[in-house]
Amino acid sequence: MKTYLPKIDKLNRTIDEQPRKWHIIDADGAVLGKVATKAADVLRGKNKPTFTPHLDTGDFVVVINAEKVVLTGKKETEKVMTSFSGWRGGQKHFTPADVRAKQPERLVERAVRGMIPHNRLGRQMIRKLKVYAGPDHPHKAQAPAALELA
Repeated sequence: MKTYLPKIDKLNRTIDEQPRKWHIIDADGAVLGKVATKAADVLRGKNKPTFTPHLDTGDFVVVINAEKVVLTGKKETEKVMTSFSGWRGGQKHFTPADVRAKQPERLVERAVRGMIPHNRLGRQMIRKLKVYAGPDHPHKAQAPAALELA
């Protein structure tokens, strides 16, 4: 019995002659963790029978209404997020409320980035994630299919 291994073309546009699909997630009133989990699974390709851990077999994901995503409990004001530039004194602390006020897309992007591999493959996968604060997006020509959150 032979092991099936999907073949990905050089430009990374198709998997075994099938173009990558586009999916859309509406985050209006949805919990951040559920949105990020669903997006990460589709980006990795875990929803397909051809999933291979060391290959990028996933599809494109568009997340709309990122500004209306919900955090449970008191995470909006009490959770502390950090970033570090690598320089002395370059550590910054902020809350999800601060991030939502400036760039609400970053909440979803950061949550999804934490759920995919932290290597070259993960950087390749995260490029297929498109996050928008409002309901409008420029990917209508790709006819994205709606994804339901469980």
